[in-house]
Amino acid sequence: MSLVQVLIAPFAYDFMVRAFVAALVVGVLCSIVGCYVVVRRLSFIGDGIAHASFAGIVVAYLRHLDYYAGAAVMAVATAVGIGYITRRGRVSLDTAIGVLFTGAFALGVFLMSQLKNYAVDLQDYLFGNILGVSQLDLTLTLLLAGIVAVVLVVFWRDLLYTSFDPVVAQTSGIPTAWVDYALLVLLALTIIVSLESVGIILVAALLVTPAAAAFQLTRRITSMMLVSACIGALCAVGGLYLSYYVNAASGATIVLVATLCFFIALAIGRRAQGPIA
Repeated sequence: MSLVQVLIAPFAYDFMVRAFVAALVVGVLCSIVGCYVVVRRLSFIGDGIAHASFAGIVVAYLRHLDYYAGAAVMAVATAVGIGYITRRGRVSLDTAIGVLFTGAFALGVFLMSQLKNYAVDLQDYLFGNILGVSQLDLTLTLLLAGIVAVVLVVFWRDLLYTSFDPVVAQTSGIPTAWVDYALLVLLALTIIVSLESVGIILVAALLVTPAAAAFQLTRRITSMMLVSACIGALCAVGGLYLSYYVNAASGATIVLVATLCFFIALAIGRRAQGPIA
C-alpha cells in the first residue's frame, strides 16, 4: 500500500471523516486554551471540571434531555463555583477543585448506581467515542468551538494581562475577577466540546500536554499558542490515523501521541532561560 493510499483509506467511511474533523477541532481548541491552563498553573482544574460534568450527563439521561446541555450546565456551574469559593472563602484553588469535582462526580456515580439498567453511551463520555460522532454532535462541536474562539479573540488583551500580572491588570482598570470567571467558563465549554472525542478521563491530558510541550520550545505566549495548536492538530490527526491502523481506542491513542510529543519537546529543550511573556 502506497503512502497516498494509507492517507486516504480512512476517508472512505463517513464516520471517519466526521471523526477527523472533530479530532482536528478538539486538538487545536484544547491546545490553545491549554496555554492559559499551563501558564496559570491550573492543570488540575481541567480534570476537575471534566469529572464534574459527568453528573450533568447522568441527570440529563434521567430526564431525557440533551447530554451536552446537562454536561455544560454542570461544568459551568462547577467552574464558577471553584472561582467563587477561591475568591470568597479562605480556601486554596486546589482544595476548592478537589472538593467540588469529587462531590459532583460522586453525585453522578450515585445517580447512575440507582438505575437498574444504564445505556452504554454514558460510558462513552468517560472514555470517549470519536468514531461515534454523529453529524449533530459535529455541528454542536463546531458551534461551541466557534463561540470559545470568538471570546478568546475578543478578550485576548484582558486574558493576557490577567494571566501574567493580575495586580497591574487590576490597577489598569481590567476587571480581573470577571476575566478569571470568563476563563473558567471558557475552559468548561472547551471540555464539553471534547467529551465525545476523548472523554472525561482523557480530556485533561489533551488540555495540558500539547501546551506543556509548546512551553518547552517557546518564550512568548503568541508563539506558544501557535506551536501548541500545531502539536494538538498533529497529535489529533496522527493519533486517529494510528488508532485506525492498529485497531486501538482513538482517544487514548491521541493522548499517547501527545505525551510522546511532550517528551520529544522536553528532550529538545530549546526554550531559552527566562519567563514566558
